[in-house]
Amino acid sequence: MKEKIKFTLNGKAIEFETDTNQILLNVLRSELGLTGTKFGCGEGFCGACTILVDGVAQRSCGMAVKEIEGKKVVTIEGLAQGGKLHPVQKAFVGHEAQQCGFCTSGQIMNAVGLLNADPRPTREKIIEGMNGNLCRCGAYNRIIAAVETASKEMNGGNIL
Repeated sequence: MKEKIKFTLNGKAIEFETDTNQILLNVLRSELGLTGTKFGCGEGFCGACTILVDGVAQRSCGMAVKEIEGKKVVTIEGLAQGGKLHPVQKAFVGHEAQQCGFCTSGQIMNAVGLLNADPRPTREKIIEGMNGNLCRCGAYNRIIAAVETASKEMNGGNIL
């Protein structure tokens, strides 16, 4: 059954009618045209579908649309602001932390969620926090270095 849903998407208030029991990932990609969020495993294990909901990294493949009513949702398309890349995006580019690119948006969104929760994580906390996002290319060391660099930039050069 279709219902109206209201939420903020990438900084813009939106309202539209959809089946609110649908999986959020499918609605983002098919109905809203935001294809940066990827379908990977479909079970919340790989992290390719990671988005931010109220600043917290969430797997969109396991969420019904009704779960985001009234919330702030950010996808990879909304992370850059005013034409400037987010520090995590810049660090991923600088460290060449992507190879094929399939997992990159999920990795970046998970890293932003991690840094939102812990602005100055230790290397061990970064490894632990990024552990749930899979990269078939094996760019893990570069991803960890990118998160460390982004944390440092976001904190004025201070990191543990």
